Amino acid sequence: MIFITAKFRVKPEHAEQWPAISRAFTEATRAEPGCLWFDWYRSLDEPTEYALVEAFRDGDAGAAHVGSEHFAEARRTLPGYLVATPKIVNATIPQDDWSLLGELAVPE
Repeated sequence: MIFITAKFRVKPEHAEQWPAISRAFTEATRAEPGCLWFDWYRSLDEPTEYALVEAFRDGDAGAAHVGSEHFAEARRTLPGYLVATPKIVNATIPQDDWSLLGELAVPE
């Protein structure tokens, strides 16, 4: 799968509204057949920073995402709400779901 984590620094005046601002893009991406997950998280230390954790089935699914109309719309509209260009980590890994964190295993 293609596993991506990106950090978005949102302008302070838009930080509270970011989930609503990005909602159409989020919902359209989650509806893509090759999207495994597409989840936003807000930093506990930096209230204007959101992290996006996303995964796509394979390179073809990732390419379909980047080529979609909702991705093009996000490229046109979302940067106006940001302080800086988002930072990203993008990797291809040989799995299709989250692994268990064995070091913190919960007894059954």
